[in-house]
Amino acid sequence: MKILVTGGAGFIGSHVVRLLLESGYQVVVLDNLSHGFRQNVDKRAKLIVGDIRDSRKTKEALKGIDAVIHMAGLIVVPESVADPVKYYDNNVLGAVNLLECMRDVGCRKIIFSSSACVYGTPDKLPIKEDAAVHPDNPYGATKAAIEVYLQTYHQIFNFDTIILRYFNPYGPGKMGKPITHAIPNFIKATLAKKPIPLYWKGEQIRDFIYIDDLARAHIDVLKLSGFNIFNIGTEKGIKVKDIVEEIFKIVGFRVPIADLGKRPGDVPANYASSAKLKKAVGWKAKVSLPEGLKRTIEYYKQNR
Repeated sequence: MKILVTGGAGFIGSHVVRLLLESGYQVVVLDNLSHGFRQNVDKRAKLIVGDIRDSRKTKEALKGIDAVIHMAGLIVVPESVADPVKYYDNNVLGAVNLLECMRDVGCRKIIFSSSACVYGTPDKLPIKEDAAVHPDNPYGATKAAIEVYLQTYHQIFNFDTIILRYFNPYGPGKMGKPITHAIPNFIKATLAKKPIPLYWKGEQIRDFIYIDDLARAHIDVLKLSGFNIFNIGTEKGIKVKDIVEEIFKIVGFRVPIADLGKRPGDVPANYASSAKLKKAVGWKAKVSLPEGLKRTIEYYKQNR
């Protein structure tokens, strides 16, 4: 199979591309490089520099493609709160343009990179896929809107659609600037012996999934058809402040904490049930948090 990965020059996308190639797939990457990096793209993949809102470039990238893994999009929650229109234009209109281009060229299989943000503040934990969708921020709202479009394209145009709702990815790899993921920021601050930036005093609970486990799920679900929604998480919630303590334990020293107070759009707690994905394809998270943190810290030590 020949796979198009939109956003394949980004942090998560580049790991998915590498794993696809190692699994024997041909890969084309479409990325506008606004947040991704050319050097992130494995040399065995074909890179087309372009935006998913550009129909000409998108159709060029779709030539001969059997399935699309759609990962291109803006992802910063505070930025989405400050500029919802930008997020609607880039994420929602971009996704609909991609779907229309797919329909025009006859490619009708898509895996979508969604987010646990669609759930907003959950009614109960762990979160299952049938939980209510009521996002707490515009970023989550764009993901929820795209999911609705995908369901519509499945119903009307017979698209095979797999929606993967990520929880909190982390791991080694080059990220766009500014880095907005918590764990890389904590590690970089610690290694630089600077105060760690912490919202909510680190009391919020999250489900942190190692990047290789997350990437592997995309390959596992390629064989599925129909319409499917899956969570991708470890099924374990941990307080953010406990992540910081684990980092201190691994590096062997402590640094001060910078209390940043509350942040609009955050939810107090979320962690996944991934039982549905395990039942469907046998996937489960394999890398423990201490092991994943060790690998990530080692990467940042080598790339300071």
